[in-house]
This record gives sequence, structure tokens and C-alpha cells, in this order.
Amino acid sequence: MLGIIGAMDAEVAKLKELMTEVDVVRAASMEFYRGMLNGAKAVVVRAGIGKVNAACCTQVMIDRFPVSCVINTGIAGSLRAEIDIGDIVLSTDAVEHDMDVAIFGYGPGQVPGLKVDAFPADEALRRAAKESCAKVNPDIRVYEGRIVTGDQFISSKEKKEWLIRTFDGCCTEMEGAAIAHAAYLNEVPFLIVRAISDKADDSAEMDYPTFEAKAIEHSVRLIVEMAGRLS
Repeated sequence: MLGIIGAMDAEVAKLKELMTEVDVVRAASMEFYRGMLNGAKAVVVRAGIGKVNAACCTQVMIDRFPVSCVINTGIAGSLRAEIDIGDIVLSTDAVEHDMDVAIFGYGPGQVPGLKVDAFPADEALRRAAKESCAKVNPDIRVYEGRIVTGDQFISSKEKKEWLIRTFDGCCTEMEGAAIAHAAYLNEVPFLIVRAISDKADDSAEMDYPTFEAKAIEHSVRLIVEMAGRLS
């Protein structure tokens, strides 16, 4: 069974519409839609915005459903000039940019007590996502790289430059690394799929509402095709 998590209603609404044989399980103030998606058993849920919602959702999903992997779909702000609005980023790993215990000798984003500095995504899932995107979104580019996550909507040039300099990430958002963190602790393979909705700078407030719908459309097509490949 595929576990699919989005932060907002808009990110999962279309996936829910495409599901069949659906029943809804309510837990932790969330609605988990369990059924079939393009031939694959799947559970789809809106986690809510932010790291706590995302981590809580992931743990409930893993505890309540026999998921073989967790896929986080949504939108993000680009951290690289070549990654444009509408493009897709697939995670190689993920890091929490607002985790800071440097005073005790830890690196930026490093969570104390863990064996990794960043949470590594599953390579097989990433290959399936890349092949799926090439088929259903041939007009856009796909990048693979680090996702940086924090409880902030990044909309300043200064903060964007700090994220680039410190973490060398491809894009920034508010849930991915928290989902990755929970999946890592449970030894469940994961992948973060992000469609770029803005440039994470002073133009982000203007770009985001304009390009959100198109970015989500690209993500939905990718996830549906990917589900069929993994069924």
C-alpha cells in the first residue's frame, strides 16, 4: 500500500477524486482516504501545514495502515536559478533548516542523537517518479536534490541566500523533512515530490497564488502515473 501525504486540501483533492473503492478512516483530526489509485492500493491524507502536523500524520499513517512507502507531494519554493516555476524536484535527501543546536557542536540542521545529518530518500522510488514525470509531464524539467524544510514560508532574498549557502538545497517548503524524519525512524522508504510554485524570494508572495494550481496539476499527474508503476 502506498502512503501519500499532502499538506493542503488543494494538493490531495484531485487524488481523492481519482480514487475508487474508498473508505475514510479518521484519526488525529485527519481523514485518511483508503482505496485504489490507478491500480494500486493507496491511502491519501491531508496532513496540514508545518512540521508537527506532517510528522504526526506520518506516524499515524504508519501505525494504522500497512504502507510499504510514504510519498509526500506538494509545492515548494525554488532555491536555484535553473529550477523554474512549474518544474519538479525529487528528493535525494531532506534536512530541517530550522533545527539549530550548533552550541553543542552539531552542524546546521543536524538532529541530535541520530546517525545521519540529513534523511536519505529511497532511490527506487525516485527512479519511478522520474520515469513517471517524463511520461506525463514531458514539457517540464525534473531535478533531483536536497529538500530543506522549516516552519517558515520563505519570501526574502536574504533568507533564501542563507539556505543556499548553508544547505545547498534545491527547494524549500514546510513539511518534507518532518515526514522524512518520521519515515526514517520507522525504517519506511520515502520520497518527497515538489512542484515549484515560486522562487522563494521577494516575489514569492506574488508568484505563489498565480502558479499554485499549475504546480499541483504536475504533481498529481506524476503521482497517479507513479502509483500505476508501483502497483
